[in-house]
Amino acid sequence: MGFWVTTLIFLIAGVAASLFTLLCCNRGPSTNLFHLTLVTTAVICCWMMYAIVYLAQMKPLINPILSGE
Repeated sequence: MGFWVTTLIFLIAGVAASLFTLLCCNRGPSTNLFHLTLVTTAVICCWMMYAIVYLAQMKPLINPILSGE
């Protein structure tokens, strides 16, 4: 699974979580905005963690030393 496929999955999950929040936590316009901001921030932070770990594995800072036998 590539980077862009997983990014698309995070985008779909973010939209689904936002719609679920709008449907379940409908207590007023300010509360909806607050919950949408929290959901959006959580999805972006999770995606950034995924992206940093994924990219760190592609170009490691310390190259492994292989023992040749």
